[in-house]
Amino acid sequence: MAAKKRKITAAQRKARAKYNAKPGPKKRRALLNKINRKKGTYGNGDGMDNSHTSKGKTVKEKASKNRRRNGNDGKSKYKRK
Repeated sequence: MAAKKRKITAAQRKARAKYNAKPGPKKRRALLNKINRKKGTYGNGDGMDNSHTSKGKTVKEKASKNRRRNGNDGKSKYKRK
């Protein structure tokens, strides 16, 4: 059974938009997109993501597993300690 998606309030949406417009997050997204393009996973619909390892390198991984492990605000019950 699929989990219920949490509704995002207007205040949360506004705060996220404000945060994402800052130079730091923009630079981070640009870097991650560059890595995805270089590895050939950007926009091809394969469902793969690049996951950062503990040594700082990136490896291909299913997007759902990568995002599940990192969780919401880094508070996933699946995150390795």
